[in-house]
Order: sequence, then C-alpha cells, then structure tokens
Amino acid sequence: MAKTFIMYDQICKTHLAGSGHPENPARLDAIVSALQNEDQNSELVWQSPEPAREEDLFGNHEAGYVDLVRDSVAAGRHSLGYPDTGISNGSWDAALTAAGGLINAVDLVMEGKAANAFCPVRPPGHHARPGMGMGFCLFNNVALAARHAMKKYGLDRILVIDWDVHHGNGTQEAFYQEQEVFFFSTHQEAWFPFTGERHETGSGKGRGTNMNFPFSAGAGRDEILPAFTGHLVPTMDEYKPQLVLVSAGFDAMQGDLLGRFNLTEDDFARLTEIAMEIAGKHASGRLVSTLEGGYNLDGLARACAAHVKTLMQGG
Repeated sequence: MAKTFIMYDQICKTHLAGSGHPENPARLDAIVSALQNEDQNSELVWQSPEPAREEDLFGNHEAGYVDLVRDSVAAGRHSLGYPDTGISNGSWDAALTAAGGLINAVDLVMEGKAANAFCPVRPPGHHARPGMGMGFCLFNNVALAARHAMKKYGLDRILVIDWDVHHGNGTQEAFYQEQEVFFFSTHQEAWFPFTGERHETGSGKGRGTNMNFPFSAGAGRDEILPAFTGHLVPTMDEYKPQLVLVSAGFDAMQGDLLGRFNLTEDDFARLTEIAMEIAGKHASGRLVSTLEGGYNLDGLARACAAHVKTLMQGG
C-alpha cells in the first residue's frame, strides 16, 4: 500500500539568509524532530530528493535570473540584490534540492509509489517570481512542480492551494494567464507582498482560474474555512484537478512571528482533510505539499505534525 513520503535532506539547512533571520535552519530541525517523535509516524517513508537540474528551473524561471542566483552564490555574495532575499555559500545546492524535492514527489505520486508527500524544504518558494527572487524565496518550488507535471505527465488541470499567511504572488504570476493551473489562496490582507486582491482572478486563457481570499488580521477558523468549503470545493467539482499541490505555510498559525492569523493545529488538520478530499474525488488522491512560511518554532512543529498525521490517513 502506498504511504506518505517525506522528502527531506539536510542540505536544505545550508542555505543561510542572514544572522538572526526568521527563515533559518532551525525551522527544519523543529519539523523533523516533531515528525520523528510521533509514534504513529514510524510508518512515514523518508527519502532524500535528487536535486533539480538547472534546465528544470527554466520551466518557470528566466535564464538570466537563474544565472544571477548561481553566479551570486558562487561569488560569495550575501544577497541577490533584493533586500529580503539573503543567500550564502550553500544556497544554490539547497535551492536545487528544495526544487528537486517537489519534482521527485510529483513523480512518486503520479507513478503510484506514494499516496501523498510532504516536502519540508528550504528556501521556500511561493514569492519567487519568474525573473526575481523575493520574500526569502529563490526558486518557486511549487510552480516548478506544476510545470514538471504538465511537461512529463501531460496534466492540464492542476490545483495549487496556498494557505500561507502571505499571498503567493510568485505562483499567481506564473500561471495568471494559463488555465492549466488553478491558484487558490487565503492570506492576510494589506500584508507582504501586498498582492492577492479578490478581483485578481486571472486573465486571458487563465481568466477564472485564480481565486484570492484576503482576510483581516485576527482571522481564524470561522473566517478561513468557509473559503475552502464554500468556494474552493464546489469550484473544484467543476474544474476537476488531476493533481493537488499545497503551499503549506504555517505562519497562519496563532502566535507566529510574521503573521496575525489565529489558526490552530486542528485547523491545519482540517485544511489538509479538505485538500485530500479534493484530491481523492478528482485526482486519485494525488497530493504533494511543501513547506512555505512558519516562524514560531513550537507552532510550526505542531502544525506540521498535524498536517502530516492527516496526510497519513490517506496513505
């Protein structure tokens, strides 16, 4: 029976965004410890991903930007030139491994070797635009996973769910004019990166395949879950995705350092259930999630444990 896979490699800890930065290797330590300490999680399958190839990155990123990241790391720079996107000597290898984790996970679920997968990787990705890194993100891991699924498996209906407290502007931009990827996001309004208004619904062939739900600070289960049950679920009954990808940002957890939402670990379990129900109904259960935000280590660990425990119920 297919199981839940965890795509993890310590090389993702070699990316350093700067001294005292909230997006740091301790995030992965907290997650790994939480997952390994759960008795029922002995059934998890841990796998070290193969790094993405440089040519894989071109599926979503401009060649000049890929060159900028590679050359900046090789030159020993501490920034890409964007004030919120620090780098270190390990950033190139970590970023390739992070992207590779998502690509490998797509292969596992598409080929029936995994029921689903969670990728605790860093640097995160959903703010990375095709030609620009931002918001702690170098390459857009979930967008690269979608591109891979489209190219290798011929999928033309992929759902990306983003429940990070910050809007996934890079993912939205990547697919805004394409109908092959449906982007759904709940996030805090008037908050970095200051995008994701309700009227942003896609354009051209992608019109109607972009759905944003910004909520005010202090929002929690009562506000956020109805966006999933009342809007996403019925919309997916029409769209019928062949694969579900989740940008699992846990900075919507109450008490996070960079967010003002009030979700609990039980709420993240319920969001996971909804994503799995959509995948089960339309995509033969195929679901891959990846770490985005989450900066209170205790809250991050508890939310991730709840997320993975729920994923295992579908394995």
